[in-house]
Amino acid sequence: MAWPPPTTLQGELVTVAPLRVEHHDALVDVVRDGELWKLWYTKVPSPESMQADIDRRLGLQQRGSMLPFVIIDRTKNKVVGATSYMNIDAENRRVEIGSTWYAQSAQRTGLNTACKYLLLRHAFDQLDCVAVEFRTGSINFQSRAAIERLGAKLDGILRSHQHYANGALRDTCVYSITAAEWPTVKAHLEWQMTKPRT
Repeated sequence: MAWPPPTTLQGELVTVAPLRVEHHDALVDVVRDGELWKLWYTKVPSPESMQADIDRRLGLQQRGSMLPFVIIDRTKNKVVGATSYMNIDAENRRVEIGSTWYAQSAQRTGLNTACKYLLLRHAFDQLDCVAVEFRTGSINFQSRAAIERLGAKLDGILRSHQHYANGALRDTCVYSITAAEWPTVKAHLEWQMTKPRT
């Protein structure tokens, strides 16, 4: 059986559910909210390439290297984003949380914290992961700040690691949370989710 197996994670604000082909139209609406595919420094599928991206993610799931999800805002019963466990290393019990994007209207609303909390809790408390990794481009300051707010620590920077779509070279910041750090991170995230948004 594949590790980790598909599962649905449910919290007070969000449901994180396995990606299905039927999510195509909802995800097209998500990327149109803010025209996310036009952000040159991150990789988000365009409406026209959404089917290919879903097929790619589901293909990687079949090969055991990704477990893709959609993110559902429970207050609106609406898909607002996508995320994945990726670069899955079953032997060493490590996953990366990545390929994440949200509709512009869902950004800075607390949904990302709630989503990442569910994914981290499942990874450490149910899957017994030794570490969970996050990666982002060095100039994606919004993403880096969000990762750091979770409590992840910067492991290092892979210089000239990948190409952006425009051909420019990307330095990749690698962050992680370890199993030993999880109890503190968990307590902090739970505290953050009880604070009123300002």
